[in-house]
Amino acid sequence: MTAWLMYLGEEAKRVGGGYDDNPSTHYSWDSRVPNAAHVQVGDTIVLWDGDALLGLSVIEDITTGTGTKDLSSCPTCGKADIAARKTMTPKYRCWTASCKAEFDVPAVETVPVVTYRSRYEAGWVDLRGHVPAKELRALCEEPKSQNALRRLRWDDFRTRVETGKNATPLDIVDNTRKVIAGGHSTRTVRARNGQAAFRATLFEDFGEVCAFLGPMPAAVLEAAHLYSYAANGKHHAYGGLLLRRDVHRLFDLGQIAIDPHTLTLDVAPDTRGYPDYDKLHGQPLTVPVTNAHRKWIVEHWAMHRADAILIPGQSANTPASNATTLA
Repeated sequence: MTAWLMYLGEEAKRVGGGYDDNPSTHYSWDSRVPNAAHVQVGDTIVLWDGDALLGLSVIEDITTGTGTKDLSSCPTCGKADIAARKTMTPKYRCWTASCKAEFDVPAVETVPVVTYRSRYEAGWVDLRGHVPAKELRALCEEPKSQNALRRLRWDDFRTRVETGKNATPLDIVDNTRKVIAGGHSTRTVRARNGQAAFRATLFEDFGEVCAFLGPMPAAVLEAAHLYSYAANGKHHAYGGLLLRRDVHRLFDLGQIAIDPHTLTLDVAPDTRGYPDYDKLHGQPLTVPVTNAHRKWIVEHWAMHRADAILIPGQSANTPASNATTLA
């Protein structure tokens, strides 16, 4: 399993700058960044800001495009190894050992690039400050690397997070990889065109109501697909519900599923360890759904509860040797 330590800090320290980033949902880079084309769907992304760990997730998809980038270099030797200084003048200094030139205005060249934008919000785990920069560098395959994208020794990193100070289990990463990344390969994918319209339609159908928790302010409700949008690429009629962000994430990961026969919530054992989610187990949906919704609910159940039985007249959690699926 491949994991990457990716820098998300001062723009000046990221070659070219101007990236579209949001720590908990998406991260961008381009083809001028070392290892740019090696990052794949299903890889684990670990973000840090140069001082400490921010969090991690599993990459659901990568959208590629084209653009341009301004590259700054030393006007004396032409090397890109330059850095802006905050207080000293001249503003720039070349750090190439054979040059060391100082200057106020760097040479600038505009070059074409391939752009990459990764999306990973479904499995995001906030670990802000859990591991300091010194330890993160030591956990890289090349500890002395200065690249913004560095290969991380995942097993060692995981052990550190799960057993060290502020120990945090990372089972969610395994579940996310199975649900979102399993069977996918790196490719250019379609953006979520029409997501705003999809959400608006759900508000028309259900009002300001979370399907698991009941009435909620519109600002906290998200349009949740009852199927894998990353694999399907379409907004299907009757293919969504409004969910509060936290239960939306758990639903995407299969930690909460809907029993297609009883239309009650099934909360996975790991998540039932949290009282706020445990009390949802066995509760009915708070909104009415149609047979068209049930079609997608069945698919979600089959994806996340493959070992569960679904026989008319029984709960979907009843074990049996020959499982059947509700049509």
